[in-house]
Amino acid sequence: MRAALMGVGSLGTIMGALVAKNGGELTLIDANRAHVDALNRNGATVIGKMELTGIPVTAITPDEMEGIYDIVILLAKQTYNDVALRQLLPHLGPDSVVCTLQNGVPEESVGKVIGADRVVGGIVGWGASFRGPGVSELTSDVSAMRYEIGEVDGSKTERIQKVADILSLTGTCVVMDNLMGTRWSKVIQNATLSGMSAALGCTYAEILDNEKAISCAAHVGNEIVQIVRKRGIVLEDLVPGWSYYSLAFEDKAGLEKANEWLRQYFKPHRPLKASMLQDMEKGIRCEIDYIVGICSEWGKKVGVPTPTCDTIIGIVKDFEAGRIPMPTMACLDRFVLPELA
Repeated sequence: MRAALMGVGSLGTIMGALVAKNGGELTLIDANRAHVDALNRNGATVIGKMELTGIPVTAITPDEMEGIYDIVILLAKQTYNDVALRQLLPHLGPDSVVCTLQNGVPEESVGKVIGADRVVGGIVGWGASFRGPGVSELTSDVSAMRYEIGEVDGSKTERIQKVADILSLTGTCVVMDNLMGTRWSKVIQNATLSGMSAALGCTYAEILDNEKAISCAAHVGNEIVQIVRKRGIVLEDLVPGWSYYSLAFEDKAGLEKANEWLRQYFKPHRPLKASMLQDMEKGIRCEIDYIVGICSEWGKKVGVPTPTCDTIIGIVKDFEAGRIPMPTMACLDRFVLPELA
């Protein structure tokens, strides 16, 4: 069985090191030539919450791919999918499977390119930072290194177990029967605070401490809950005991409860700012279309208005097009929240 990981950034470097260290075989594919060369020359190095130095791995660039891969773990940002999937397609056989561990809900769009029957998906429960060619920093505790993966239809198959066997070499991997419920819970988690962080150019703390900003985040959550209810998707609790249905409301009292839920849920993460905002600061196209944009798209499909999500997207797109400078808290003026009884 030939297995590969495509998109060897912060997470992929650590995963590749651990698979190799624990006796697995995984080809690492990345477009960053300097990173690939460093991995082959010096091995993969992990710092931070885990210390590994010079773990021998096999890394290649996409143009060096040969033959068919039976399993591919897709970790490239969705902004690169248009290129990455075209590069990958000639190296997939009729029984190959691609497990997308990307943000948002990528299974449908990935399936349109490579075939829906080849796609499974999952959630990564830990974080890392890329520190340079061949080096990645694990920023989460080792105990948090967890994956939840599954078939789109929730079935338990031999191929999903094979993917789980690979991921289990790098952490805890759970095969679930409600992939879409978990996916959309993660979208809510990201679109609320990360979306507002990108739109306001600020940390989570600045959102949580501002009454209008946190109310906007709650409205994002409420819009998404209405969408998943229309679609018949059952949300999963990503953190035990914390239900995303708490963000659904119809009046001022419900909004206040949603705001308080957000304050408590994100309290441990107050210093953070969205990775989307970090990309914007670097001049890199961010994943707004795949994290917040997908909510607006589905809102139109099922008849749920998404004015707050739409405003977030509008601000980020205006910045990317050079129409406005880097967003600040002043962009709150662009949000018009409905009057509640």
